[in-house]
This record gives sequence, structure tokens and C-alpha cells, in this order.
Amino acid sequence: MALAAKLWFLLVLTWFHQTRKYLVYAGPAPLCQQVPCYFVFGDSLADNGNNNDLNTEAKVNYPPYGADFRDGPTGRFTNGRNFADIIGEFLGLKDYVPPFAASEGKDILSGVNYASGGSGIFPETGRNLGEVISFDKQLVNHNTTLSRINATLKGNNKKVADHLNKCIYIVGFGSNDYINNFLMPDSYPDSSKYTPDQYAQILINKYSTQLTALYNSGARKIAVYGLGPIGCIPQESRTNKRNLLGCVDSINKAVEQFNSKLKPLVDDLNKKNAGAHFTFINVANFSPDFGVLNKPCCKISEAGQGAGQCVPNLPPCPFRSFRPFFDGFHPTETGHFLLAGRSYIAKTPQDASPYDIRHLASI
Repeated sequence: MALAAKLWFLLVLTWFHQTRKYLVYAGPAPLCQQVPCYFVFGDSLADNGNNNDLNTEAKVNYPPYGADFRDGPTGRFTNGRNFADIIGEFLGLKDYVPPFAASEGKDILSGVNYASGGSGIFPETGRNLGEVISFDKQLVNHNTTLSRINATLKGNNKKVADHLNKCIYIVGFGSNDYINNFLMPDSYPDSSKYTPDQYAQILINKYSTQLTALYNSGARKIAVYGLGPIGCIPQESRTNKRNLLGCVDSINKAVEQFNSKLKPLVDDLNKKNAGAHFTFINVANFSPDFGVLNKPCCKISEAGQGAGQCVPNLPPCPFRSFRPFFDGFHPTETGHFLLAGRSYIAKTPQDASPYDIRHLASI
């Protein structure tokens, strides 16, 4: 079993490097900007520094995070770029969009990143970690940005609307609504109040309201990310009963309930909202079952609210490009590249529906 898994993993890495080469040479030239602006909503997978000044355990502005990033530790929960950074590169943006916490001036016309580690669809999600910026609050922050854009464009409503309609928006929530809510019965009551199917449905109901609010603020090209196999991440597999592949079946089955309802939600939003171009990114379809190889690349904290994150200032593993996970929860830059690549250029029709982000940008 172990030998077969290792061989399988080598095949995945071979495919990954082939995909990387395809994206680099077959995609648009780096200076060919496809959209005027790019807005990011999400959690720690996309956070680029919004949590740095919050009173929270969910912040990583210290080594070894950023070990391979040009600016060192910035608050990204990985060793290098995250998937939101990489998608921005694929879209031809000249630089990474700033975190909302540091956004100012005319730079906001090119986009803003609102993502916050630990955050979720429900406002209470992640509060066990301290302060986090929920999706509701990220939408409030986006409205602040829109007011600034309106002022920059001198109150020309049509010009503002035309600008926003061309932007790409990516939205990725739900992981923490499980990791830092439903799967923590000592801190949250939801697992005793709802079955996994019921919980997924109330999450979807809330998400629908939030995504509609984003549409009403002027967003039209919106990529909504599904969830990967949370039961295979290192921190969950080391603290729960695992299957032979090293994954927690009960967690993955609960997450599948959410994913199964998210695509119909995206389809419904497209039907109900004129000019809407929502698309569903099916992360589960291109997230290999890395449970057998889920050892973190850094030494992780074993207890407390920061459990699963890297112990500060200790060196990470030497061969990070060949490791799926950087800490107990988050991918290495290699994993982020896989996520970004398959969502930008779908390898199969099941990766993205109705279109991948490359086609979304061209609409």
C-alpha cells in the first residue's frame, strides 16, 4: 500500500510539472492583462496579510512562512505564493493585489484582497482563534473600497459600474465552517443541532445571500470555490480516526454534502441575476488524496489555539516543491499552483462549471 501510494504520488508530481509547463508556455503573456481588476474573498488559503494586526492565533507573519516568497513572511499561510497570487499572475496583473488592511490610493482600481485566515461563511466561525474577518465583514470592507473607487472616478456611476463588471472576483469559504466550527463540538453547538446534510444546507442558504450581495455591489464575473478533502489535511488526520489512506472518512463525507449543494447554488444564481457569470470551481475534482503523504513541511505546534501552524523561526523541510502540505492545514506553493492552474485552465469539464477562470475573464 505504501509503495503504491508513493508511486502514485510521483505520477501526480510528473503530471503537475507538465501542467505547469503548459500553463507557462500556452497561457497569456505575463504583460497581457486580461481584466482591469481582481478582487479576492476568502480564508487562509488566500489571505495575504489581512490578519497581521488582528488579535488572533490565525496569523503567520513570521518565519518559516514566506521562506520562498520574494518579500519573506507577509501573512501568507504558505512558503511562497498562494493560489490567489498565482491566478493574478495568470490574469496578467502587474503585481499582487494588496490586502485590504494596506490598500490605498489609485491602486485599489486594480483590486483588493479581503481574505482572512480562520474566517468563514458564518460570522461566528473562527472566533475560537480570536479576531477574524468573516465573509459578511469582508463584504462591508468591499463596500468601503467601492466608495473609494467612486471617489477616485469622481462619482461617475456608469464608469464605476463598467469597471467593476469587467473584474474577476474569486470567493472561497467553507473550510473553516467545518474545521473551526462544526468539527469543534466543545466550542460550537452546531454539530449537536444539525446533521451534516442540514448543516451544509444552512451554510448554502447563508452563502446564497452573501453571493447575491456581492452581485448587487456590481460583481459579475465570480468564481466560487468548492472544498477539498478536509479529512486528509495533516491536522485532521493526526487527531481523528483515519482510514488506510490516512484520511478521515466522516469529515470528507460531511464536506461532500456542502460541495453537492454548491454547484446547484451557482446555477441558480446565474438564472436569477441578469448578466451574472458565476462559475463553480470543483476543487474536490483536482485535489488528490494526499492522506498517505500528509506530513507537514515545518515543525507544527502541538497544542493550543495555534495548533497545526508552524512553530516560529524553525527551518522548514528542504524539498518543499515536492511536498503537498506546508503546515498542518495549508498547502505548499506547489499545492497552491495546482489549485490555481486547474481553476484557471480546467483539465476536464468537471473542474469548472460552466467555465474556468480563463474563459470567465474573456466574457
